[in-house]
Amino acid sequence: MPTTLAGNGLKHAAKGFLALCSFATLTLPAEAHVKWFAPYIVDAAPQPVGATLGNVWFWTGIGLVLAFFLATLTVERTVIGRGILSGLDRISVPLWNRSDDFMRASIGAFFVAIFAVGGIYLTPDLKTDSEIISWAQLLIAACVFSRRTMPIAAGGIIALWVVALREYDFFHLLDYLALGVGVAVYLVLASSNDAKWRERRFLALRWGIAIALMWSSLEKFAYPNWFYPLVEEKPFLTFGMPRDVFIPMAGVSEFTLGFGLLWTPLVRRLSAVSLLLIFFTAVYPFGRIDLVGHALIMAALFLVAADPCREAKAIAVRMPNTLPRFGSLASVPAGLAVALMVLVTGYWGLHGVFYGTEGRAAQPTELTTHSHSKEYPHGSQPVQSAPQSHH
Repeated sequence: MPTTLAGNGLKHAAKGFLALCSFATLTLPAEAHVKWFAPYIVDAAPQPVGATLGNVWFWTGIGLVLAFFLATLTVERTVIGRGILSGLDRISVPLWNRSDDFMRASIGAFFVAIFAVGGIYLTPDLKTDSEIISWAQLLIAACVFSRRTMPIAAGGIIALWVVALREYDFFHLLDYLALGVGVAVYLVLASSNDAKWRERRFLALRWGIAIALMWSSLEKFAYPNWFYPLVEEKPFLTFGMPRDVFIPMAGVSEFTLGFGLLWTPLVRRLSAVSLLLIFFTAVYPFGRIDLVGHALIMAALFLVAADPCREAKAIAVRMPNTLPRFGSLASVPAGLAVALMVLVTGYWGLHGVFYGTEGRAAQPTELTTHSHSKEYPHGSQPVQSAPQSHH
């Protein structure tokens, strides 16, 4: 009888996980970073926050995600949840036993790949004509295989981000700051001889990818029309859903799966598996650029999914007693609300600080978020004076 109950429970849990994956696939074009495949203007005025808060499909997505999180937390406390975690442990133990080797090899392979591609800083939309940058990437790849030189690789990653500021706006580069810092901190902590610091290396990596995913998801709310060209070019991505239904729900899915990486063991592992399914599925319609661009995130997600740690804390600090206990059912809506409030305030607030409330790209004759110039696909087209003839 207990065996039958456990078997039925596992079937229900599997159905719940498949339901999450079905909803998570809504992020397919979102995970194929729009700035790599469609023109945009980063300093255009974003859509007001109120437009998202008044969107019924945004709240529909929030409701579906909260239902999944609460159901997963409930199952996690039972024998069924413990059985699922044990099953994940058995599957992933070979990877986890070589976790540092896997992550270092992934970082090295990523920088070799972008060295081979050439002409970019860290991602496909950050282009450069400097050959020195490419050779610096090869040096970073070489430095990740020794604990003595791993801090050099970490410094090189941050240096590439800083050097890119010469050609790209700070706000634009915020898309890649959390991930870059997370990988760099991982390398520094992994090279440390202090066990207390070293054990935090995967926590830093997990926070980096979680914040990166949540931050990038806000583009779906701030600039939904950035995604229109992709949807028109590849209509199958919406699964037959109307464009303006699909995009906000995709944004919710990406944000909440990133949020899930910071939560309890079962939630974060299922969130990581769901994200991996999405990223791998996106490779088919978007090709090798998408695979290379997301390689570091995907490598880190494998380790989040493999991590056997049963610790439920997202960060090693004591929370005030007035707040819901982390991992409790009440903490889910509270934590999600705080994450949304902090990141939305940061995104819209920083955009306003750098570009003003109307955006630098807003001109009296035309308000647009897309560039129509092939020479300047990722920003406002500069005003050019008429050519002068020379005699």
